[in-house]
Amino acid sequence: MELKDTVAIVTGGARGIGRGIALALAHEGANVVIADLPSVQDEMEQTAALVEGEGAQALLAHCDVRDWSQVSSLTQATLDRFGQIDILVNNAGVISVAPVVALDEEEWDRVLAVNLKGTFLCSKAVAPHMTERRSGRIVNISSVAGRKGQFGLGHYCASKFGVIGLTQTLALELAPSNVTVNAVCPGEVDSAMWRDQLLPALAASMGTTPDEAWERFTRERVPLGRPQTAADIGQAVVYLCHADNITGAAINVNGGSEMG
Repeated sequence: MELKDTVAIVTGGARGIGRGIALALAHEGANVVIADLPSVQDEMEQTAALVEGEGAQALLAHCDVRDWSQVSSLTQATLDRFGQIDILVNNAGVISVAPVVALDEEEWDRVLAVNLKGTFLCSKAVAPHMTERRSGRIVNISSVAGRKGQFGLGHYCASKFGVIGLTQTLALELAPSNVTVNAVCPGEVDSAMWRDQLLPALAASMGTTPDEAWERFTRERVPLGRPQTAADIGQAVVYLCHADNITGAAINVNGGSEMG
């Protein structure tokens, strides 16, 4: 698929990986719908300005991906503005850290609802339009934690393993309509998830500061010797949107920290 003048929805598009994806798509000529929560309105506007700086159009849309009515409104708002949906990137996600035996039921439900149910609802909403047009790309953001269990991340791992399973099923179901569905598995990205949730826990386990823990962790864990960036993830998304004959894949973008 050529991306010039296509229309892409990026959930969780206000900041971090979502912003990196939005900018990578805009750089290729795609118009971008930045879907996120009202609480990050300022960051949504900043991302929109950056998208427009690439010469693309931006649409801001508030959406809680756990809510079918809001997801439906997002889809309709996109069609009202642009008349088409060519790309959906299911990036919205949340995380927290707790051993399974200490994990509250409510927190399990929250993480699974955003990360997995949100991917399901958004895909369900756009798939009929893509099927009718016999063209489309869905890219789901999973994680290296969707490849291998991680201590203290049982709920997050379950959600991201689930994203890969859903990706493969959607790939089979939508292939006859020429719609590809793939996943990207980021590794160690300097993002709000890492800074607010993972790094404090990692630093405590290492008995050091968050900055020192980050430097040591990425140096020792990543064969390429550096963390990943939001731009790295955006690059992978763009590749999958261009690719006509890749579907059902889950591509690692982690500098080699998890292979296979």
